[in-house]
Amino acid sequence: MAATELDRTVPDAAAGTALARGEWTVALDALRLIGEQRRLSAVELDMLARSAYGAGEFELAITSWEQRFADRQAAGDLPAAAATAATIAMYLMMDTGLMAPVRGWLARADSLSAGSPESPTSALVAMARTYERFMCGDMEAARAWAEAAIDYGLRQAVPLAVALGRVARARIVILDGDVDRGLELLDEAAVSVVSGELDPLGAGMVYCELICAMQGLAQYDRAEQWTEAMDRWRAGTAYGGINGRCRVHRAEILRLRGSCAEAEREALEACRELRPWMRREFGWPLTELGVIRLRKGDLPGAEEAFLEAHQHGWDPQPGLALLRLAQADVAAASTLIEDALEHPCAVPSKEWPPYGALRSAPLLAAQVEIVLTAGDIATGRAAAARLSEIASTYRSPALAAAAALAHGRVALAEGDPAPAVRWCEEALAAWSEVGAPYECASARLVLAEACRLMGRADRSDLEEGVARTTLERIGARSPRPSRERVADGGRCAFRLDGDTRTVVFGGRSVLLRDLKGMHHLARLLAAPDREFHVLDLTAAEGGDAVRAGGNDTGPALDDQARAAYKRRLAEIDEDMDEAAALGDDLRIALGRADREFLVRELAGAFGLGGRHRLLGSSAERARASVTRALRYSIDRITQHHAGLGDHLTRTVRTGTFCCYAPDPRLDLHWEL
Repeated sequence: MAATELDRTVPDAAAGTALARGEWTVALDALRLIGEQRRLSAVELDMLARSAYGAGEFELAITSWEQRFADRQAAGDLPAAAATAATIAMYLMMDTGLMAPVRGWLARADSLSAGSPESPTSALVAMARTYERFMCGDMEAARAWAEAAIDYGLRQAVPLAVALGRVARARIVILDGDVDRGLELLDEAAVSVVSGELDPLGAGMVYCELICAMQGLAQYDRAEQWTEAMDRWRAGTAYGGINGRCRVHRAEILRLRGSCAEAEREALEACRELRPWMRREFGWPLTELGVIRLRKGDLPGAEEAFLEAHQHGWDPQPGLALLRLAQADVAAASTLIEDALEHPCAVPSKEWPPYGALRSAPLLAAQVEIVLTAGDIATGRAAAARLSEIASTYRSPALAAAAALAHGRVALAEGDPAPAVRWCEEALAAWSEVGAPYECASARLVLAEACRLMGRADRSDLEEGVARTTLERIGARSPRPSRERVADGGRCAFRLDGDTRTVVFGGRSVLLRDLKGMHHLARLLAAPDREFHVLDLTAAEGGDAVRAGGNDTGPALDDQARAAYKRRLAEIDEDMDEAAALGDDLRIALGRADREFLVRELAGAFGLGGRHRLLGSSAERARASVTRALRYSIDRITQHHAGLGDHLTRTVRTGTFCCYAPDPRLDLHWEL
């Protein structure tokens, strides 16, 4: 069939009906069947791309649009080719965060549209350029493109361009410090969602942007309202990666409201739905998962999530720094949080506010807690002052609460309990208004310390008791780092007698039934600070078969994904070459960051000598097995010896390499 005949094919009615209903898999199966019988028309290629995206097959979606682009360009239909190029740019921007390929496709759209009158493609290009500039931190250019997207969208009847242009304009106004006006503009932009003028993809994008804006501003009540609205929307319209993003937003709100277990389930589902390959935002649900686990006291699980987020090019701060604090590694925590503030991560993301005051606010709150633990009152005082300035500018109750608690911590560290009490009471009142039980408990614990320093023991016991009860109710652990002390000169025991273990720690002895994970734990206790590969741990338990197992389930990266990586890398190289010719050093740096991200992802998908890493590989199976066994054993120990359970939760690190890293000041001696 000649290229000029493509559009004469009548699109399949069944596929079109399924697509309109949001039955993505049904539509995709129908279109695949047609593709086996004849070549798809340009319209059907677009349908295939949309149904593939809706079904979560991102690379098939992009490949289908790229084929449609090539067909329209070959047929001489340059306006249609330009529109497809703009569409590809938009989807790449939303789902990969790779700005160099986005710029390349926008350049194609511009080239094909050169000299043509204004059209709907003009609105699509302006919309994509708005977010490309916004995500790269160029607010002035983003502001200009947002106005263009709105104007073109109104004239050319492209409601998505109008809606997203308005959301971007509102977010920029908020970042300028005019919060009231920005919130008014966001409300105006939200009309397009509730009025039903957008298709499922467009509605999901606008919902997501509204929630991101509210979360970045710490306007949690509004964020919760839009999250609930998005939940109602996604119940019948789970569209591609948007469903996973819905889950992350929901996990954030559940965590704030104290539903830790449910929040963790949502975050895990989000990780499953937001597939890692070529999705920088995969680190976002991983980081949220780490924060939730940190609150639950699952320090090994939190570390696993934070480190994996970092491996995928995401910045897991301040979560990772607070984890190190909980592990009593104050020096590492101080270094991490200082580095995060001085060298902000430049990963483009529409989920974060562009780096500035709003992005630094949670880092400053964490820095106060960390540096005061290290005894650095001057740095803590300066961080609290900066946080107060941000709270004053953006007038968020949550930011004000965080700033008040920061000042309370500083006053307490300075030995001035009276103002510490006043600050903590202010923080407690504000967090109570927000409806954040974990944060309320944190404020009460600092308040309890201040009251005790004033000699008000009854009030101190009351506040601490309420805090502990709250934490227990929501399934969380104390946010304060462990101040454990070990009696009997640090003598401890973890002896195996038959099928029973004698456990001695902190002057208390218990008997426990032996478990597989306790054998792994004994090896770790025997060599503090030594890292053991999981294959070594399993081999010691007669697990050599695991090392040589043949139950691998196939490549982690399939042929389609590998081909997509090659195309993206080529597009990045082209963008960097163009930037070099223009002398645009910033663009070159951004392109280099894109390339490094893809290379890291590819390295994770291949083994030594370029062999494919297999999803069911021996090391991966052993890692999962050892992690489960260790966590189960530590949970059982906690049930019978809470002190030792808390100690092990904080000091045993799992992953491909496992380690027992106790505080060296404790001078522990284990009898095994």
